Amino acid sequence: MESNNNTSKVALIVLALLTAVLGVLYFRSNQLTKEQAVSIEEKATELANTRTKLDSISTQLDNKIAEIKALGGQVADLEALKAQLEQDKASLKKANHATIESYEAKIKEYDGFLVQKDADIVELKKQNGILTENNQVLTTQNQSLNTENTGLKTQNKTLADTLSEVAAKNKELARKVSIAAALKAQNIRILAVNAKGKETDRARLNGKRIDKLKIAFNLATNPITKLENKIIYVRVLDGEGATLADEANGSGKINQGGKEIPFTAKQTVTYSNDNQEVSFLYPRGGVAYKPGKYTVELYSEGFAIGTGSFEVK
Repeated sequence: MESNNNTSKVALIVLALLTAVLGVLYFRSNQLTKEQAVSIEEKATELANTRTKLDSISTQLDNKIAEIKALGGQVADLEALKAQLEQDKASLKKANHATIESYEAKIKEYDGFLVQKDADIVELKKQNGILTENNQVLTTQNQSLNTENTGLKTQNKTLADTLSEVAAKNKELARKVSIAAALKAQNIRILAVNAKGKETDRARLNGKRIDKLKIAFNLATNPITKLENKIIYVRVLDGEGATLADEANGSGKINQGGKEIPFTAKQTVTYSNDNQEVSFLYPRGGVAYKPGKYTVELYSEGFAIGTGSFEVK
């Protein structure tokens, strides 16, 4: 009889322990589910906020394109930016928490560009205001100078000069947009590569061990630069200003600032706006590098995009 009582007590203790364990497991499972729900809700809110910001920028871009067109300004850069924005909006549908942070950086770039366009619009309005005022003056004067040919010719010349000035200012604005969209080379490095392919990065390079010269750099991000193929030219100049060039290794000449200048090598790259790395490998040929300081110049689409230097001992 006492054995049966002990057995019952043991059974009750085991049952109590099992109940406690199940309770703890249920509590932890319930907590984990709540934390997951909160995390999902936070990510959904971040995505919704980012999508709203991109939609707002898209609306602002449409408004600025329409306004600048009405003022007679150039909108190619804005249309390119709008296309990039649409790509970003499409990519956002696949975004995770890590990429949301990168979208915040892009939104800052878009906002900065919109601020710059506000300044361009103010300038265009000023120019159009000057033109309208001069046209009104010309109309009034023409009404009173039908019999004064000399005066009419003088005032027509004034209008022509004003129109030329406005055209010149519009051309200058277009030039500024082109400059803003130009490539920019950053973190330029010059390395020596020996016959075995080993690379050396030093302040002073041994000319006898340079079998190939490696020029590496990064292309800075720029939201208004078109995502397309870009031809990049590199010039390597020795201490006397002579350009290292060998037609057998792809050297040639380019027009820069209205002058034909020799280049050392060229390469076509597809600009991807992600701080991509580009590198050139230029073989030495049969002539060793003379001791002295060398200069490296980089060009693309008519612009100088970066410079570097290295020394040969």
